Amino acid sequence: MPFFLQHTRTDIMVFPMEIYLLRHGIAEDRSATGRDPDRRLTDEGRAKLRRVLERAHQAGVRPSLILSSPYRRALETAEIAAHELGYEGKIVRIPALTPDSSPQQVWEAIREHRTESALLLAGHEPLFSATVAHLLGSAHAMVHFRKGAIVRIDIETTGPTPAGVLEWMLTAKLA
Repeated sequence: MPFFLQHTRTDIMVFPMEIYLLRHGIAEDRSATGRDPDRRLTDEGRAKLRRVLERAHQAGVRPSLILSSPYRRALETAEIAAHELGYEGKIVRIPALTPDSSPQQVWEAIREHRTESALLLAGHEPLFSATVAHLLGSAHAMVHFRKGAIVRIDIETTGPTPAGVLEWMLTAKLA
C-alpha cells in the first residue's frame, strides 16, 4: 500500500519550482536625470538580451510570473523577457530586487509567490551573484553573473532556508 505524506503547513510548498534570475542588459553609463535608477538599456544591451532570451525560450523557459526591480534598466529587461518568452501576465515590481537588497529578501519574495511554477526575476549585481550562492545553500559560491545572463535554479520546497539545484546559466557569449 503506498504511503503519502500529507503536508499541512502553509508556509512551505513541496513541489518543484523553477527560478530564473535574469540580470539586466547593458545600460547607459549615466541617465539624463543623473539618477542611477533611471538608467536605460543601450541598443547593444537590448540586442544581446534578446539573443539570450531567444535561446532561453528554445530551452523551454516559460515563466508563470515575472518579478522585477523597479529600476528602469531592470524593468526594460523584464519587458523584453515577457515579449521573447510569450509571457502575457503583469510584471510585478518589488523592492527586494533593487541593488541594495539582500539574498534573504529575494528568498522571502520568492516564498511569497510559492504557488508559482516558474518565477523569473529581473535585477542587478552584486545582488544576483550573492542570491545564486544563497539559493544553493552556500555563503562562498563564486558566480560571474554577466549583464544579460540568465540562471535557472530548481527548488523543491520553499521553507525558511533555500536548498536549490543549479540547472544552467546562459550568457550572451553562449547565445
